[in-house]
Amino acid sequence: MIWPILCKNNQSLSKRIRIGTRGSKLALWQANFVKSQLESQGFEVILEIITTQGDTMQDLSFDKLEGKGFFTSELEAALIEERIDLAVHSMKDLPTKSSDALLIAGVSIREDPADWIVIHKDKADEKHLFSLPLNARIGTSSNRRKAQIKHFREDVDIVDIRGNLPTRLGKVEEGLVDAAILAAAGIKRIQPELQSFKVVKMHPREFIPAPAQGVLAYQIRRHDSALSDIVRNHLHYQATANVTNVERKILNLLEGGCHLPLGAYCEQDKLGYYHVWTAFADKPGYPLRHYNLSYSTSDGLAEAIVEYYLNN
Repeated sequence: MIWPILCKNNQSLSKRIRIGTRGSKLALWQANFVKSQLESQGFEVILEIITTQGDTMQDLSFDKLEGKGFFTSELEAALIEERIDLAVHSMKDLPTKSSDALLIAGVSIREDPADWIVIHKDKADEKHLFSLPLNARIGTSSNRRKAQIKHFREDVDIVDIRGNLPTRLGKVEEGLVDAAILAAAGIKRIQPELQSFKVVKMHPREFIPAPAQGVLAYQIRRHDSALSDIVRNHLHYQATANVTNVERKILNLLEGGCHLPLGAYCEQDKLGYYHVWTAFADKPGYPLRHYNLSYSTSDGLAEAIVEYYLNN
């Protein structure tokens, strides 16, 4: 969650800010997005590329990596060791608990939180749901995505695929799978060529995304109050924090990372009411359950959703 920093001794900050990032095309887009925002305010920014376990451990599926620190722990170590000042993460990759020495000082505006099904154009069949042909081979390593696509289409065959977004698109184009389920945010950010595909855009209220999908998290050292002020003043979107705090609290209370078959998506309407859509299976392969709930406040909302799943 996003908490204010209370620090007696303000730490001075030079004009240079060192941003730590992974080296994938999407991670670099995200880091350069933040870099350009800070540079427009007069700060000097340099990027430090750091390789994580998630980048090198290609034998593990994403559901065993995301949300458990495999994409973030090396960046966090670089922060603690003061080799970088600011780490830019895909928020869905961050564990809900991290080192006491660190703090999420802010979050970005939310890009499209939805999942999209990207189908080889020669395989698309509009006679069937989601334009997926019968017995389609679907590429995804996310237990959340597996549970939801099988809920709607029991006939499909799930194929575990790894790699960055361009690599996974390539596996569809090469015919290794008929389709892949990918985050809309990544596609919109790096804008790959999509002429070879039919894209089916799922609605996040129906095919529920991962908690905080589409959001960037800005992590700093807890007592770096000067940089905290900069993040708050120039990068942070409180409206995003309002809803992602609910989504990530559900994940935290269920004591799971992204290996958990959990989708959680929250919206706040113009009157301030919170509306949450969730999909959850107790374990991979278990039946998927849906539960939606609206509150006038975020207080107790995540707890009520988790209580429903634990008692029904």
